[in-house]
Amino acid sequence: MDVLTGNEMIAVPPGQVTLSDRRTRRSWSVELAPYELAASPVTQALYAQITGLRPSTAHGDRLPVECVSWWDAARFCNSLSRRAGCTPAYRFGADGEGADGEGIEWDASADGYRLPTEAEWEHACRAGTTGPRYGELDEIAWYRGNSHERVHAVGGRHPNPWGFHDMLGNVWDWCWDVYDAEVYGTYRVLRGGGWFDEHWSCRASARRRSHPTFHVDDVGFRIARSLV
Repeated sequence: MDVLTGNEMIAVPPGQVTLSDRRTRRSWSVELAPYELAASPVTQALYAQITGLRPSTAHGDRLPVECVSWWDAARFCNSLSRRAGCTPAYRFGADGEGADGEGIEWDASADGYRLPTEAEWEHACRAGTTGPRYGELDEIAWYRGNSHERVHAVGGRHPNPWGFHDMLGNVWDWCWDVYDAEVYGTYRVLRGGGWFDEHWSCRASARRRSHPTFHVDDVGFRIARSLV
């Protein structure tokens, strides 16, 4: 059986995305090479298959895994890569989880699974659209207005034009990037909004942050892969 059954990868075309931060009023453009991104967040079934663990507060094979730290997600990516016969994308330091942010390196030449950069995430989320969302929010996302304050199975809302589900709502996605090292240290970027968020947090450009060791019940992740 394919280890990614139910978490299939989609090829994303190259492009340019302009990121922005409302707090600092800063914007910057990023050129992207082609890559692959999972159609849905990592499910509890896949996470358990690879790690033997079920850390989530709600339980169900098709529910997105949540209560996983950024470090948990990075370790999962390496374990999945080894299971699939790929070269792991991450090299961990001696401590394995450096709170100072120096405990991990990304090997950009590796063909293994990894977390998307926030530029890759936003490019895939927008899928060629230019507005704050790729569709009507109630049709594409589980958020506070329709979620009944709980997580839902992946793929239950309409996908975006490139076939990605739950890019907005359901659970936030961890990204590789540090949010703002000068102000927040090692805090990493979260994207997409979650089941407990109001509509204004469920936008393609919305950025949030969390410490890489935190476990939160509306934060999960999806996997990416470089086309090397």
